[in-house]
Amino acid sequence: MIPTGTEILILDTSEHMPSMTYHMAEEKKEIRGALDGMDAVKQAVYKILQTERYKYVIYDWNYGVELEDLFGKAVSFVIPELQRRITEALLADDRIEAVTDFSFETEKGSVTAAFRVQTIWGDLEAERTVEI
Repeated sequence: MIPTGTEILILDTSEHMPSMTYHMAEEKKEIRGALDGMDAVKQAVYKILQTERYKYVIYDWNYGVELEDLFGKAVSFVIPELQRRITEALLADDRIEAVTDFSFETEKGSVTAAFRVQTIWGDLEAERTVEI
């Protein structure tokens, strides 16, 4: 039978695809097993925030966060820029719906951003420190 081209294919996109990924056991420095759901998102948030964007050819240019160029900049510039860059980096993952409730701590030579990540499975707290 030859298709006539008049039929419309409708895909149900209301459910998210599984997010199964490998499990990085950071304390043992090994990869063992797999993760899904909220645990996979927690690991993704950690990896995104630890990966400098555009630095590694293995990653797509939408992956990671730009932080290295903040070194040497004024705190008044770093704080709003850090919030924008973290939000932009994390929202590239379709399991993350919002990044909110930012708070900042400054110490000599560093800024720490603490924030809430709202995911399709619930909320989690995260933070990232940047040397300036």
